[in-house]
Amino acid sequence: MQPKQVFAVRELRTKACNRMKTNEMRSQDIVVLLKKTTSLGQDMSARKLADSLFISVSTVSECLKRSQVAQLLDARKQRVNVLALEEFLVHGVKYVFPVQTGRIIRGVPTFLSASPMKEQIASGSESFVWASLDGTERGQKVQPLYSSVPKAVQQDDELYRLLVLVDTLRLGRVRECEIAAAELHKHFEQ
Repeated sequence: MQPKQVFAVRELRTKACNRMKTNEMRSQDIVVLLKKTTSLGQDMSARKLADSLFISVSTVSECLKRSQVAQLLDARKQRVNVLALEEFLVHGVKYVFPVQTGRIIRGVPTFLSASPMKEQIASGSESFVWASLDGTERGQKVQPLYSSVPKAVQQDDELYRLLVLVDTLRLGRVRECEIAAAELHKHFEQ
């Protein structure tokens, strides 16, 4: 390797290491925490969480560590602090993980096109979807919190509903967000 290439490789490694050392929340952290609040995910090990969410065990482990630092998870990394998670989702998720709709694609319905929101708000002729080859509808593309979400929700209806509510908080207007917040509160009260 030439000196410039060696320097570039070192710089990339340094940036990657520095990024890994930070405790900044990442979008996949929300997906893991939501899964841990479902009836299927409450007592799952990191390995089972990873398998059910189609992400690596190391990614799940990092998510759990960051969530513990953010006080969204207890010291044993087992119980989700649902009050703090609810507060963050209702008041902060749209600012930390903003999303814009995109072109028309095939995918899995979300936002106002999926339960529980579609029963409460008429979205008109607009549909919103997460990109997926296995998708059943065509609609405006919505970037999911994590790339494996469209696959993971096919196995867990409760997680699907929660992620639809989070997308509503990320994309919705005031009335839609109020409905989503109330639905989330019902879930977290259980």
